[in-house]
Amino acid sequence: MAPADLALLRPHLHPTSLTVRQVLEKPNIPIQQVYFPESGLTSVVAHAKNRSIEVGLIGWEGMSGVSVVMGNDRSPNETFIQAAGSGSRISAQELRQAMETSPTLRTCLLHYVQAFLVQTAQTALANGQAKLEERLARWLLMTHDRFEGDAFPITHEFLALMLGVRRPGVTVALHLLEGTGLIRSTRGLLTVLDREGLEEAAGGSYGVAESEYERLIGCFEASAQIA
Repeated sequence: MAPADLALLRPHLHPTSLTVRQVLEKPNIPIQQVYFPESGLTSVVAHAKNRSIEVGLIGWEGMSGVSVVMGNDRSPNETFIQAAGSGSRISAQELRQAMETSPTLRTCLLHYVQAFLVQTAQTALANGQAKLEERLARWLLMTHDRFEGDAFPITHEFLALMLGVRRPGVTVALHLLEGTGLIRSTRGLLTVLDREGLEEAAGGSYGVAESEYERLIGCFEASAQIA
């Protein structure tokens, strides 16, 4: 984001804590606030009858409110905090006004929307074609990208929801990755031991969305924060 665009937003940004399971967007309800996380992890989850699966992941690199950027005010998906953190929020109306004022801000945010849509497309491809352990490896890499350090909090319950499978399947996939020395899983905490090995285990399902983010926005490193 250009310094002038950040300066345009800054008077309207409010620091906020992000707590586990905090809902940022409810399905089909007008979005009142847009969030720019600086730490923690945010999930975008699609629902259909009794089925739910994660379709998008947001961390320090992104924002909620993609629908607002695209000129709408709601989404059929749910967005909630999966791992606690902090960030800044702005009202949807103030963001719309800032985008009308600055074409460069609008372009920057639309570039993020494109990168996010590529991520969701790659998630659909992985869910349809990749083995469960490959999907798990990809998800862990994406989570690793969004945390400082190699360890992050996660439960089997969350993993089952994120991957759209039953908990026993998650346990088996974790054991496969742990058995080859790629990760260490303890109660509520997972540690990446071998990043390169985990990328290989993802079987090509990781990397396309990350490369697109770098092409559109900049280096995919956990250093670009809104404040």
